[in-house]
Amino acid sequence: MTSFNDFGNPQVRKLPNHLRQFIVEQQYAHYTPVDHAVWRYVMRQNYSYLKDIAYYPYIPGLEAAGLTIEKIPDLQDMNNALKKIGWGAVTVDGFIPPSAFMEYQSYRVLVIAADIRQLHHIEYTPAPDIIHESAGHAPIIADKDYHEYLSYFGSIGAKAMFSSKDFELYEAIRQLSILKEMHDADPADLRKAEKKVNFCQKNIGEPSEMALLSRLHWWTVEYGLIGTIDDPKIYGAGLLSSIGESTSCMDPKVTKIWYTIDALNYPFDITKPQPQLFVTPNFQNLIDVLERFADTMAFRRGGSESVLKAIECRNVCTAVYSSGLQVTGIFTDMGMGSDDELQFIKTSGPSALAYHDKELAGHGKNYHAEGFSSPVGRLKNFNKPLEDATENELENLGLIENKEAYLSFESGLTLKGIVQSVTKENDKVILISFSECTVSDEAGNIFFKPEWGAYDMAVGEKVISVYCGAADKDSFEQAAPVSKTSTFHPEYDGPTKKYHELFAIVRDCREHHRLYEKLVTVWETLQKNFRRDWLCSMEILEILVHENIFPDIARDIRIYLEMKAESEPGLNKLIRDGFYLIKNPVRQLTN
Repeated sequence: MTSFNDFGNPQVRKLPNHLRQFIVEQQYAHYTPVDHAVWRYVMRQNYSYLKDIAYYPYIPGLEAAGLTIEKIPDLQDMNNALKKIGWGAVTVDGFIPPSAFMEYQSYRVLVIAADIRQLHHIEYTPAPDIIHESAGHAPIIADKDYHEYLSYFGSIGAKAMFSSKDFELYEAIRQLSILKEMHDADPADLRKAEKKVNFCQKNIGEPSEMALLSRLHWWTVEYGLIGTIDDPKIYGAGLLSSIGESTSCMDPKVTKIWYTIDALNYPFDITKPQPQLFVTPNFQNLIDVLERFADTMAFRRGGSESVLKAIECRNVCTAVYSSGLQVTGIFTDMGMGSDDELQFIKTSGPSALAYHDKELAGHGKNYHAEGFSSPVGRLKNFNKPLEDATENELENLGLIENKEAYLSFESGLTLKGIVQSVTKENDKVILISFSECTVSDEAGNIFFKPEWGAYDMAVGEKVISVYCGAADKDSFEQAAPVSKTSTFHPEYDGPTKKYHELFAIVRDCREHHRLYEKLVTVWETLQKNFRRDWLCSMEILEILVHENIFPDIARDIRIYLEMKAESEPGLNKLIRDGFYLIKNPVRQLTN
C-alpha cells in the first residue's frame, strides 16, 4: 500500500504495518444498483425479523455503527460513528487468517469484507461479505459488555499458537468460499475444493490453540445465542446477517446447548448451517470460559511444551525468559532434560531480541540474521537465578568485562568465553555478550564456536511465555501469512448492465418520489428480457402498493411473483417474505 487512509479514526490509526497489509480500498462506486438492492432487501428482512429475537435493539445498534437500511454503508460513515464508542473499521479482501482477524479485534477495529454477496446467494453466503461483517458485527458493538469481550478475545487470540496445517485449512476454506460465491463455478473445481477442505479437516491432527480459539469465536461472536435455552436471543454476527439461518436457527431441530468450555469439542463447517448452537446466560460467562482456556495457552504457561508448539507453528514466534528478555524468530530446536525442563532454545533465520516489546539496540534481525540460540536454566553451584545476580555476585562468577569466564549449567551445558558486556533492565540481568566463545554439552556436542563471531547469551531460569508473532512488531516488520488467492469479482456483460440500470431507475423513483410512469417501462422490460428476475419486480410492486398507483400493473406483478414462488422452490421464501415487507414496511434509517 502506498498510502494509508485512517478515516480520521484513532483506532484505525493505531494499526501496525503487519495488519495494514490486509486492508483494501472499499471502492464504493463499484457497488452496482443490484448490490444496493440486495443490501436493502436483506436489511429490511433482518430488521423485520430480528427486532423481536436479536439481543441488542437492532435499530439503535445500526445507527450507532453508521449503517442504514437503504444503502450499502460507506466506510467513512461507519468510522465517524464507531469512533464515538472507541472502535473503527477497515475493508479487506474476503477471509483473512484467524490470527490477523483476532489481532484487529484487539485494536478495536472491525474487519469488513469489501464485497457483497451475489443475488443468487442473498439468503446466505459462505464467503464473508459486507452484510455479514457490518450488519452482523457492527450493531452489537454498541453494547459495552459485548465489545469489551470482543476486544479482550482479540488480545488473547493475537497470542495464540497456530500450526502450519491451520493455514492450509484456512487457504482451502477461502478457496471453496470463493468458488461457492461464483455464479458459474466449474462443478469439477467445486468438488475438488470441497475434497481439499475435507482432507485438511480430517488431517489437521491435534487442534492448535488457534484452531480451538476459532471454535470459541465461532460459537460466540459468529453464532452465539444469549438468554435461556427455551427463549434465547441472537447476538452472533453469522446469524444476524443471514436471513435464512436467523430464522432456521430457532427451529427445535437445531440443538441449543449451554455455553461452557466444552464448546471446544465442537468443530464447525463454515459452508453449512450449524446443527447446534450455544447459549450463554450473559457476556461475563463468555469471558469466564475464555479465561479458562487462556490459562492452558503457551503465552501463559511457557516451558518446553510451549516451545514445542512454536516449533510446530513454523512461523515467527516469541519466547519470553523469566528475566524479561524476549527472543523472536522461527523456532527450530530445543533441548529438554529428563524431567522435561527446558535446557536451550534455538531459532533459525532472522531473529531479534527485545524487552517490554521494544527491540534491544543492536539486536535486530539484521544482526541476528542467521538465528539465535541460548541456554535456559540455572548455573551449578549458584543458589539463585542468574538474572537476579548482584554486581558482586557477577564478579564472583567471573562475569567481568574483558575477562574470560566459565559457566556451567545444571543442564550440563558449559560456556567459555571473554565477557564483552552485561545488559541489565530493572535490576535484572537479561543478556551477556561474549567473544572467543564455545558452548558445548557433556557429550562433547558443540553448540557455538569462537570462529562464528560474538555470542549473545540470553539470561533466564525459565521460559515463562511463548506466543505467535514478534515482540516488537514494528521493528521486526513481521508479515503475517497472506493468501495468494483473490476473491471473485464478476465482469458484467451488456445485458447484465442493462439489468442493473433497471434497478437504478426503480431506486430513483422510490427515493425522489417522481417519474413513477418509468416503473411501467421497467416492468415491461423485465417481462421481455429478464424473466428470471424477482427482486426488481418486488421493488416495483412495493412502490406501486405504497403509492397506490397503477393497480392493474401491481396485480400483474403480484401474480407473476406468486407463480414464480410456486414454480421455483428456492425463491418461495424470499418472495413470501417480500410480500410481508410490503404489507408491513420497515421505516428508513438515516445517518
